[in-house]
Amino acid sequence: MKANNMVLGLDIGGTKISSGMIRDGKLSERKETRTPASLPQEEILDAISTQIEHYTPFGFKSIGIGIPGLVDPIEGIVYNLANIPSFQKVNLKAYLEKKFNVPVVINNDANCFALGEYKFGPARDHRHVIGITLGTGIGTGIVANGHLYTGRLCGAGEWGGVPYLEHTFEDYCSSKFFKREFKQSAKKLAISAENGAQEALDIFKAYGNHLGQLIYRLLLAYAPEAIVIGGSIRKAYPFFEKGIQDVIDQFPYKPISENLKIYVSELDDSAILGAISLVKENEFLIKGEAPVSSSTFIA
Repeated sequence: MKANNMVLGLDIGGTKISSGMIRDGKLSERKETRTPASLPQEEILDAISTQIEHYTPFGFKSIGIGIPGLVDPIEGIVYNLANIPSFQKVNLKAYLEKKFNVPVVINNDANCFALGEYKFGPARDHRHVIGITLGTGIGTGIVANGHLYTGRLCGAGEWGGVPYLEHTFEDYCSSKFFKREFKQSAKKLAISAENGAQEALDIFKAYGNHLGQLIYRLLLAYAPEAIVIGGSIRKAYPFFEKGIQDVIDQFPYKPISENLKIYVSELDDSAILGAISLVKENEFLIKGEAPVSSSTFIA
């Protein structure tokens, strides 16, 4: 069962840790466990290690990890995880490299989503791609000239925090919009929209207009060839597609907007696939390096 070219990918979130490896071009050996998000750092690190130990019989050669929050991709230090309070400054790379004696590459989870879609989804036919995840919050990953653009501490693309109307884009483009304005979940409203309820259809059109305003700005900032929409709200895309398009139609530079491709993700594990792809994307970081031997993993 051993395969010395195997890469293990992990998507670490506030509620679950998902993992898998690519075999014959497809994700295999997928595993999912609950994240003990409220526990101390040591216990969370133990949970991550236990997840990885499940794969030791496969002889993986390296590990790629996507995780929310700020990440130093060189040092592998994770900062300010809102959903995992004890992970405020953790040298996850050093900890895992010493424990498993393989190179580890870490990046923001939204970046991993974008990279996974670029490598394994229809966006692979383009070189300039933006991935947008729509759920409890929003995340944005940028692929420019065929490679991730992450900025300092993987902080590029944090469009959710950009001021918009009375709040921020996250308040209007995530599930917060439905709960704050209409006291309902996006999922419940989508069921109503499927049944033809006009109020629900109007709500999703308004939501699409807000998301369209975000995409309008992304077109100005990055001029992508393609945008991939992911996250749980993507399933309601037919109800807010026109709202988006109405705004994009107002974009002044038609050669950009009229050739823009918008895809709805069909991959269930884009972030894991992107985490696996991180190893190749960041090969220059790990080629020829020995695992870090620092004895301080938790700050």
